[in-house]
Order: sequence, then structure tokens, then C-alpha cells
Amino acid sequence: MQLVITSQSTPPPHATYLHSHWLLFRSHSFSFFLPKLFCIFCFHLNFSTQYSVFSQIALVMATPEDNFSGNLEREFYIPTYILSPDASQGEDLHLSDVPTCPVLVFINSKSGGQLGGDLLQTYRSLLNKYQVVDLGEETPDSVLRRLYLNLEKLKNDGDEYATKLGERLRIIVAGGDGTAGWLLGVVSDLKLSQPPPIATMPLGTGNNLPFAFGWGKKNPGTDQNSVISFMKKVMDAKEMKIDSWHILMRMKAPEEGSCEPIAPLELPHSLHAFHRVSSSDDLNVEGFHTFRGGFWNYFSMGMDAQVSYAFHSERKMHPEKFKNQLINQSTYARLGCTQGWFFASLFHPSSRNIAQLAKVKIMKKHGEWQDLHIPHSIRSIVCLNLPSFSGGLNPWGTPNSNKRHDRDLTPPFVDDGLIEIVGFRDAWHGMVLLAPNGHGTRLAQAHRIRFEFHKGATDHTFMRIDGEPWKQPLPIDDDTVVVEIAHLGHVKMLATHGCRSKSIHDPSSHVNHDGDDGDSGGEEDSVVEEQRKFGAADTFKIPDEVDISHLS
Repeated sequence: MQLVITSQSTPPPHATYLHSHWLLFRSHSFSFFLPKLFCIFCFHLNFSTQYSVFSQIALVMATPEDNFSGNLEREFYIPTYILSPDASQGEDLHLSDVPTCPVLVFINSKSGGQLGGDLLQTYRSLLNKYQVVDLGEETPDSVLRRLYLNLEKLKNDGDEYATKLGERLRIIVAGGDGTAGWLLGVVSDLKLSQPPPIATMPLGTGNNLPFAFGWGKKNPGTDQNSVISFMKKVMDAKEMKIDSWHILMRMKAPEEGSCEPIAPLELPHSLHAFHRVSSSDDLNVEGFHTFRGGFWNYFSMGMDAQVSYAFHSERKMHPEKFKNQLINQSTYARLGCTQGWFFASLFHPSSRNIAQLAKVKIMKKHGEWQDLHIPHSIRSIVCLNLPSFSGGLNPWGTPNSNKRHDRDLTPPFVDDGLIEIVGFRDAWHGMVLLAPNGHGTRLAQAHRIRFEFHKGATDHTFMRIDGEPWKQPLPIDDDTVVVEIAHLGHVKMLATHGCRSKSIHDPSSHVNHDGDDGDSGGEEDSVVEEQRKFGAADTFKIPDEVDISHLS
């Protein structure tokens, strides 16, 4: 802790005590005149008077974060020899006890305007600089591979400290939903025997993942007290398993033109989420183009993805206009109007409505596909895993007892192996989510869902995975275009107690909800081992020429 003294003389022993308490007051509104006042007392009052006055004030005024800050190393610090064995360890701390909650922090320094960079500096001022990773400088797969290879080596060498630290390790990722999905995919693909749970710090526009697990949806404070408070919540957080979902799209190779996904950047910044498989991949079929990806929150198709695509495109062209969350959200609303989402019946061709675009099938029981009826008015379909969409809204809601009995519906548990399928007609239909018990048109819950596109229905559509949109060209002379979503294991998240996401294994989640006002719209299969990845670590690497500030 820094000692600030106005006198040139050497302070008496008690001065250190007094000034350490004075530093606690600096964040309060009257701190402007306190430093001078305290220094006068420090050198001109006798010790007993100083102790009586200041210690009592300090005990009253000290905040929990102030008392907690002295324990940072003991609670969160990871020694350099574990993180980067080749780095100089001259200034490394040597702790006798394993930290209670060692954290590895990944920050998208270009997210949230200047917030990402400020957050990076604050974390590095509090922790070992090697345990705070700037995603603009190093990819998470390279960091985690190096860390776990070293942990395994140390474990084999009999290092019990490193072994226990690996068991307690937790990850913090600060960025938008796209950045969080990047980390989740990498951790999933590394197939660790004991994968670390992940906390998401909201630094994007929608922040659906952080909100679903109780971390909020507003961009965080970047000062030391805010960061310390967040880390304390991470230490107290509970672990939750959530479902992971695999998405596969296959179509005949077009005779001319390209059907590669078109993202708002020159190269898709959603490459980590959805990409074409290589010719050597076992999923590749001769004469066809096959694409694969993974998601944890939602997959959507239709007009909502079109608006999202327009937003990301405008942000690419005018990044200087997207420097804070409020401006981003107001721009999103404006684009919803200009894209015709509020007047879809007038501006949106009916040929792009979901029912006219594709036949939809679902699998509720093993090996049994059944057709799913989609009302002709539905222009957007959302396959939802978490109860947070479009800035924290819950499209599925909680069906009342009658709906659960009559339609075999359940609340939206995040680890039940079921995905909730919801439809929307237009933006006005989406506005019902703002009302108590509001929800979209509940279509079904299923372990798998399959879209079979009608031949010649359209030459493109818009899709979105966990906040990352793209324009998907479709061959107009092909009746074999298929998109299939299947359940694929789990990943561990960190959640605050009382968060919105609920586990099917939590007894408190199984309560009656009879106040729901009904529908607002009227109307696992085993997977081969080759599919059990979301792109693997190398494909999660974002190309150097892609600006990660656009990972929302």
C-alpha cells in the first residue's frame, strides 16, 4: 500500500497505521480536503489522540472491498512458475498456502469502448500480469494449452501446490457474448478431465450470458473496488452445468457462386462459432459443403438475425459511433425500425417467413423425428438454451400447470438436454416480453431440431449464434439444404446465488407457476466422436486481420 506523507521527516511508527486508514477514505466524496487534514494530525497530535480519532473513523468508514483488498494474493494469485515457466520469476510471490480461488482472467481489451483497456490495466495492477490475458495479444487456446501442459508436468513431478491450484482454478472472461462463447468453445474442445468453471463479465451490447447467470448486463466499473468486488462474487459463486449444442449445415456444392457464410466483416468474426469443415474432416461428404458450429445460449434465424447483421455491419463501417452501451442499444432499436422489423407485414417478403422457407422437424424421443407446425406468420425462430435473449428478455417464460400438462412443456432448465423453440411475428410481438409473464409463441421443446429448406424458396437467409450474425447464401436449385441442431454434452459455468438460470437438479426450481397468461402467439441421439467438438482450439483462433473489437 502506498504511503503519502507531506512532511520530509521520517514518520513515526504510528504514521503508517494512520495513513493506511487515510487511504481508505480517498474514494469518498469529502476526500478532496482530507489528505491535508490528516497529515496535520499525524505530525502534531500525540499518538493516543490520533489513535482514538482515526481508528474509530476508519472502522466506520471502511468498505468491505477495502477490508478485502489485503487478501488478494492469498485468495486469487497464481504464481508465475505455473502460468509461464519460461518467464523471469525474480519478482514472483511465493505463497505457502494454495489460493482459495485462483483466477485466470481473459479480457477483450477492445470491447466496451475504452472499458476493456481500463479493465485490463486494473486487473494487472491487482494480480500477476501473467494471469491476466489480453485476447488481442494471445488466444485462449494457446494460454490454456500451455497452462494445463505445465500443470500436468508439475503434477507428475509431485508438486502438490500446483495440483491443488489446478483443482481450484476458475476463469473470468470479460467481453461480449461472442467473446464468452469463444472461451466456452475452447474449454469444451480441450476436453480437460477437470475443466474450470467460467464467470462472464458483461462488456458487450446484449450481455445475455452474464445476465443469465447473475453477473448483470450493464458494463462493469473498471476501478479497483469494482474489480475486487467482482472477484469476491466469483469466489462465492456456485458452479452450474449448462447444455452445449452442436449445429451442422450441409448443402450440395453450388455449380457457380459461393455459399460461404457472409459475416459483417471481410472475414467472419464468428469463424469460431460457425465454419466450413475441412476436406479431411469425417463429417465432410464428397460433392457437398458442410458447416459446423456450437452454441450455449441460442441459435436464431430470420428477421431478428437480419437486424443484428445490419447493426454489426454499421458498427464495422463507423466504429467511432459505438463507444458505449447506451448508444449501441439505441442504434439497435433504430435499425429495427429501418429494417422493417416493426412493420414486417409490409416490408418483409412472405417467402422468407419460416414456414415458407423450410420444413421443421424435431426429435423428442430417441430416433423419432416428427414434423413441427410453424404458423405462417412467424418471421423469426429462436432455439433457446438460456432464459436470456435480446438484452436479458426471456422468450419462453414459464408455462403454467395447464400448459405443462396439455402440451408437455416444462420450465426452461439450462441442463435438461432440451432446447426451447420460440417464434416471433415481428418486433411488436417481441414487445410482449416486456410485460409480466410475457413470452413468444412457444413451438416445442426437443433434444434435436432439423430445418429442411424448400428448393428455390430464397437465395439467402440470416442466422445468428450467441449474438454473432451472418448472411447465409442458399443454392436456389438445391432441395437438400439441411440445418440440424443436436445436444452435445455440458460445460461448467459460475453463477451467483438466485440467478435467473435454473437447474433441473435443483429442488427449488420445481415450483408451480400458475400465473402465466398462456401462449402469446396461438399456435438424444448418440453423436459420433468426430462431432464432439465445436471447432477445436486451432479453429477457434480468430485471424490476425480480424478486429476483435467487433466481437460484440
